Amino acid sequence: MSHDGRPLASISLDLDDLWTYLRIHGDPRWVSRPSYLQRVVPLALEALDRAGVKLTFFVVGWDAANPANAPLLRRIIEHGHEIGNHSFEHEPWLHRYSRSQLEAEVVRTQDAIAQATGQQPIGFRGPGYSWCPELLELLEQHGYLYDASTLPTFLGPLARRYYFWTSRLSPEERAVRSALFGSFRDGFRPVRPYSWSLSRGRTLLEMPVTTFPVLKLPFHFSYLNYIGRWSEAMALAYLRAGLAACRLTGTSPSFILHPLDLVGGDQVADLAFFPAMDRASDRKLDLFARVLSTYQERFVLVPMRDHARALLATGSLGRRSPGPLPLSSRLLEGERQCAAS
Repeated sequence: MSHDGRPLASISLDLDDLWTYLRIHGDPRWVSRPSYLQRVVPLALEALDRAGVKLTFFVVGWDAANPANAPLLRRIIEHGHEIGNHSFEHEPWLHRYSRSQLEAEVVRTQDAIAQATGQQPIGFRGPGYSWCPELLELLEQHGYLYDASTLPTFLGPLARRYYFWTSRLSPEERAVRSALFGSFRDGFRPVRPYSWSLSRGRTLLEMPVTTFPVLKLPFHFSYLNYIGRWSEAMALAYLRAGLAACRLTGTSPSFILHPLDLVGGDQVADLAFFPAMDRASDRKLDLFARVLSTYQERFVLVPMRDHARALLATGSLGRRSPGPLPLSSRLLEGERQCAAS
C-alpha cells in the first residue's frame, strides 16, 4: 500500500518483435528476422515518460543478442525500467521442450540481456503464456525472483481457434501449437499472486496476468483496444469495472501490454491480420494514455520486480503445486539430493 492509500499494481510490456508475430502466424518471412524495435521502443519510452510510468519490458533473447539492439536495451534501463526474460526463440510451446532446451532458452536470454545492459533479469514470462513445472524449477535454480507466465482465463481455446483461423499453418505446425494460449481449466487458476511449491521445499513467486476476478475475463490492453474499435468509452468502463473488482477482492493486479497495443496498421502493415490493427497509431496512443491515467487513479503502477518484492515482504502468499515433474527430472533431482547429503 502506498502512502496515499492506493495499492500497488505492476505493469509490463512483452517486447515481441515483428519476426515473432510472423513466425507464430506461419509467415515464412520471419526467417530473415525483420524488426520494428527501432520504431517501437522509442515510441513506448516517450509514451511512458509522458505518463510518468515505469514498467517491465520482457525481451526476447534473440533480439537481445543482436548488437544493433544493445543501445535500445540500454535506453530502457536508463529510463528506469526493468528488463525481464521472454525466452530466446519466442516459441509458445515451451511445455514441449526437454530440460536441456528449457535451460538453454533461459540461460542464453539472460546472458544476452546481461551482455547488452549489464543487468541480470530476475523475472520471466513464457511466450504465449507457455510454462511447465520443469521450467519453474529451472527459474528458481537460476536465481529468478518471479515467473509471470500464467493467464487465468477460460477463453484460451477461443483465442487459439481465432489464431488458427487467421494463420497460414500446416497441420504439423498446428499440432505443435495445439496448447497455445492454454486450456479451459486455466480459468480455475488463481488471479491473485501466489508461490509455487517446488522440490526440496523451494518456492517461486507466480504473478499471473490479471483477469477479471471471478469471471476470469481478460481486460489487458489488447482487449481494451479491440473494444475501442466500437467505443472507447465502453473500453474504459470495462477497465474500471475490472479494477473495481480487483479492489473489492483484494487482488493486486498485473497489467500486460504488447507493442501492437501502441502501433497500428498505418505503421506495421505486415501485421494487418492482428486484432485492432485497423486502429491508427495515434488513436491507440491516446487510449493508452487514458488507460494509464485510469489505472493510476486507483493503483500505484510499478515494475514487476518492485511489485514482487512487496508481495514477498507480506509473507502471506498462498501456495500451489505446479504438478509432477517428468521422470527424467525427478531422477536428476534425486541425484542432486544424494550429492548434497
